[in-house]
Formats: sequence, structure tokens, C-alpha cells
Amino acid sequence: MSAPRERKYSIVLYSDDVTVREAVIAALGTRVAPDMAEHVIHQFATGAALRLFVDAKKPGSDSPIDLFILDGEAVPEGGIGMARQLKDEVFNCPPVLVMTGRKEDAWLAAWSRAEANVLHPVDPFTLAHTVADLLRSRTIATV
Repeated sequence: MSAPRERKYSIVLYSDDVTVREAVIAALGTRVAPDMAEHVIHQFATGAALRLFVDAKKPGSDSPIDLFILDGEAVPEGGIGMARQLKDEVFNCPPVLVMTGRKEDAWLAAWSRAEANVLHPVDPFTLAHTVADLLRSRTIATV
């Protein structure tokens, strides 16, 4: 009899820029820390596609969303506004990480109620460390 498989973390990534999505995916690899489960990344280039995906997820689903990573520089619909909408409309909204273009935009990430923000261009070590912290806090909060 084999041991039960660990559930993979489910990360939702939103950016209209394919190079940003590729940089995030490369930075996160298959797991963000050696002591953590692997993850799957669901990537979206439009706000409409992201909302359809979120709306299709039902509470108690066998693959809940564990983290949102949103590009604050996305156009025409930015990740900062998207973060605020998710926090307003999703019951028990998972943690949100917003990527901003300038250090001075940290207040916008705070306004959106995102739990964290990182700067463009993506620094792989900072991003992986921040994502690991957010996933760990999510795991502790749901246990």
C-alpha cells in the first residue's frame, strides 16, 4: 500500500504579459521550498478568464486556490484592482501577492488588501521566499 499523495498547492497567476508569467513560473519551479509540497500554476492573461476560473471554484472543492499572484502592471485591467475585487467578493479569499512596478506603489498593494507585494522585474529568490511564506501562513490558517 502506497503512502497518500500530498495535495499540490494551487497558485493562480494573472498577467497580460507572457514574459512576466514565464518569469514567475521559472522563479517558482515545481516547489518553492524543499519542505513544501509541489504546486500547480493556473495562468491567465485576462481578468475575465481569471474571474470565470474563480467563479467555477466552489467552497470545499478538492482543489482550492491557495494563492493569487497578480501583476499590478497588467493592462487594461491591473492586478491591484483585481486584488481588491477578489478580497471584496471571494469568501475566505486566499492570500494575494501583487507585483508592482515601483517601490512607491506599495501603498496601492496595501490598499488592495494584498498580503504581500514584490517588484518588477521579478527577483526569483524574493518571489519564491514570499510565496513560501504566504503558502505556509495559508496552511496554518486552514488547519
